[in-house]
Amino acid sequence: MSNKKIFILLPDGIGLRNFSFTNFHKIGADKGFDITFWNTTFFDLNELGIKEVKIENARSHPMTVFLKNALIQVELNQNIKKSKDPIYNYYRFPFSYNSVKAAFKSGFTEWVVFWHNSKKGLATLRKKIALQERKTKLYFDSLETLKAEKPALVFCTNQRITTAVASILAAQDLGIPTATFIFSWDNLPKGTKIVETDFYFVWSDHMKKELQYYYPYIEENQILVTGTPQFETHFETELLESKATFFETHKLDLAKKYICFSGDDVTTSPNDEQYLEDVANAVTELNKKGYNLGIIFRRCPVDFSDRYDSVLKKYDDIIVSVNPKWEKKGEAWNAILPTREDLVLQMNTIFHSELVINLGSSMAFDYAAFRKPCGFINYDVPNSKNPDWSVKKIYNFIHFRSMPTKDSVFWLNNAEEMVPKIEKMLSAEASVIVDNAKKWFEVINQHPPQLASERIWEAMATICEK
Repeated sequence: MSNKKIFILLPDGIGLRNFSFTNFHKIGADKGFDITFWNTTFFDLNELGIKEVKIENARSHPMTVFLKNALIQVELNQNIKKSKDPIYNYYRFPFSYNSVKAAFKSGFTEWVVFWHNSKKGLATLRKKIALQERKTKLYFDSLETLKAEKPALVFCTNQRITTAVASILAAQDLGIPTATFIFSWDNLPKGTKIVETDFYFVWSDHMKKELQYYYPYIEENQILVTGTPQFETHFETELLESKATFFETHKLDLAKKYICFSGDDVTTSPNDEQYLEDVANAVTELNKKGYNLGIIFRRCPVDFSDRYDSVLKKYDDIIVSVNPKWEKKGEAWNAILPTREDLVLQMNTIFHSELVINLGSSMAFDYAAFRKPCGFINYDVPNSKNPDWSVKKIYNFIHFRSMPTKDSVFWLNNAEEMVPKIEKMLSAEASVIVDNAKKWFEVINQHPPQLASERIWEAMATICEK
């Protein structure tokens, strides 16, 4: 392999977390790769000693957003037709008609869906997206960059970002191999694979089967099972702080044991503040029984709302906020970026807490990596202000069907059973559930999880040698 120059296309902050803040870059450099991050984000990778080429003001063609939205709707329609399963309807975001502009966008998208609502229509939409993106300044700028740099491979860290399409097309038009990473365990059923590449890097054999099911035109030899770097930091034991240091830094009580409440965004869990209060009430009751517990509240990194404030104030003797260390680099929503410090903070939060409670997130796997239990909230709030939302929709999503057994987490089916369930989570009974969670983790992510970056670089080397 004479050319070992790899371009890592970084279209958003998720890629930063997985590929810039882990040891991914160091491992590749140690293997002799010449690595350049093709960086669309606001983050300056030079601060980390990583070579970068900036993509300034990356913009898709104005038509692409309509075509992308239509593509997602048609994919979901085809998934329903193929599987006879209406759950795919729950992945849709409703069309808006509350203004003239919104009505035009929604109406036009629905018109595009009507005329492309078939397998053949999906292929046509993909071609139309490529046609529009080849007209953009981003495409021509990408051509010039790639002609000058001559990488052996362009690897995109996220399969769903439209601003990545033009750069990938430019590479393909120059004969440069391309690959993309399916960045989350729940992405493929949603119909959000916008980037079309020569190779696809997936978390597990389970995800490989999903990719083949939803995109049968992708050949088996195009799919590489590597795992995700997302969990690698958990195994870097040198990053662990002492209990005294962690507790002092975050103003925790050394005499207490802490459970973690991991918050969700307002769309996923609009009643999250009530769930936090229910957990606080349960801890109050447990403390009356002789336990000495507190709650670490880790909010969703992109939730800056005040919806938890009254609960945090009411239970300030029990709940301590340990907020994620994400940074706001600009005013746009995608300018809120993770940091390396937050990976370390999350790891130490897990290590220094006994268990986690939340609504159906991948934190179950983060805690399984530390052999600690997770409790999934599984009830609707009475008299909710969000009557159209229900946990039944959440846990019917396709990715939860990957559980080898439902007893991979503790199910918190109502507020009243919080107390006995938390007691079980703190007892030796939790070991069986944790063992099941570990098996679920093995289904979701290639093991050993700490070697994901190694496997990714090995796969890249194989591609470059072809």
